[in-house]
Amino acid sequence: MTKKELQVSAIENGTVIDHIPAGRLFDVINVLGIQDMENAMTFGANLKSNKLGKKAIVKIWDRFLEDDEVNKLALVAPSAKINIIRDYDVVEKKKVNVPERVIGIVKCMNPKCITNSERVRTKFTVVNDSPIVLKCHYCEKLTDQEHITVL
Repeated sequence: MTKKELQVSAIENGTVIDHIPAGRLFDVINVLGIQDMENAMTFGANLKSNKLGKKAIVKIWDRFLEDDEVNKLALVAPSAKINIIRDYDVVEKKKVNVPERVIGIVKCMNPKCITNSERVRTKFTVVNDSPIVLKCHYCEKLTDQEHITVL
């Protein structure tokens, strides 16, 4: 494959989320809530990647993610890169950053936690960002990156 060949077609204006681990595509879609957008989108899964072996990619036409949306990606795809596209050119690149607090995005892995039995919004403090470790505000149970479940 030459450099000019693309595995997924280019977009004129919008956001490209690249370097998503192959198994995390649907977590990215869910955490951003993009399944309900009316913008045109392209999703690619199990694409070749020199860094990851296999990767996923999301392209959203005419939509630019807010900083808090970009930071949410870190919970499910810490290797993701954001490219802002204008007139078919990459005008900005962003790395995801793990936020200090995670509210209403992730499920507590403690089955006895109040958030799993009553209508209480989950709250976590990030105690480590590489690899990610979250501490539940209510039960203080630690959840590592391998056990993060997106609500």
